[in-house]
Amino acid sequence: MTKRTATINRKTKETQVELSINLDGSGTSNINTGVGFLDHMLDLLTKHGLFDMTIKASGDRIVDDHHTVEDVGICIGQGLKEALGDKKGIRRFSSASVPMQETLANIALDISGRPALVFNATFQKEKIGSFDAELIEEFLEAFTTNAGVNLHVNIPYGANAHHIAEAIFKGLARALKDAVQLDERIKDVPSTKGIL
Repeated sequence: MTKRTATINRKTKETQVELSINLDGSGTSNINTGVGFLDHMLDLLTKHGLFDMTIKASGDRIVDDHHTVEDVGICIGQGLKEALGDKKGIRRFSSASVPMQETLANIALDISGRPALVFNATFQKEKIGSFDAELIEEFLEAFTTNAGVNLHVNIPYGANAHHIAEAIFKGLARALKDAVQLDERIKDVPSTKGIL
């Protein structure tokens, strides 16, 4: 089996991100973005998605965390897309329903090559510690656009902002794990178009 890995380096006037990803890993992460809450969410993503991922990022956090969070999302999306290659043999579609105490997250995704994000989640607080809760959606927008993924995030109920964010990332992890999984019965690209 061909290794499904990628290395991404992105440098702008605002941020610098170095990323490596292995889709067929064991859930090992080494993540340091300078944004503690984002590191926690990405540790969850790798652990429950069974990816191996290393990220080293620095950015203009003296302004705020926005550019760093967005650019990390861009790089993870690019890494996923590159590691998937031609997408032959993947399951493509997946969904996960993940509870986190009083919160439920329903996540559905399609590795379609046509990026779209539907985000139905409301945070009752603007901050999760020092982290801007609205950056969760910004991260997911950057990720889906660069990965070519159609992602639907629905939170039918939940009160605690940390629990909502954690349920989203755990649900995304579980859905990605299943969608990128190779199925020996699928011999080609899982699309009647012959391309994704």
